[in-house]
Amino acid sequence: MKLWAQEFDIQELNDKAKGTLNAVLGIEITSFTETTLTGRMPVNEHTIQPAGVLHGGASVSLAETLASWAGSLTVDAARFHVVGQEINANHLRAGIAGQWVYGVASPIHVGRKTQVWEIRISNEVGKLVCISRCTLAVLETPGQYARAEERTKA
Repeated sequence: MKLWAQEFDIQELNDKAKGTLNAVLGIEITSFTETTLTGRMPVNEHTIQPAGVLHGGASVSLAETLASWAGSLTVDAARFHVVGQEINANHLRAGIAGQWVYGVASPIHVGRKTQVWEIRISNEVGKLVCISRCTLAVLETPGQYARAEERTKA
């Protein structure tokens, strides 16, 4: 089964993140395989909680970013757009300030109207920090992802 509906370039994905939460948090897409999309996020002053460790909300942001990007790449962007519908996360260990966390999004279900993705976030030594599941709605409207200079102002 071919998962990706379109050819894509990682740099182009990262360029589209400029001027968004992804850029503020330092989220980067780093690689992909035939069935997964991988990214990373620094554990720093933008992503920690007052206790000095990775904020759970930052982990959820990384998870939804990876699921949404992956989902968007499985559909014909001229006809469809995906949006987050539900997300959950189990935080298993602290992400340590000064390090990076790495997320891998894998499909559980890729349907015509919904998609479900599992996102596993690990620390630099490969220990699981967070496991998340994200449900996406597939909308019959052209894709909305664009570079900052192409976005319309609300």
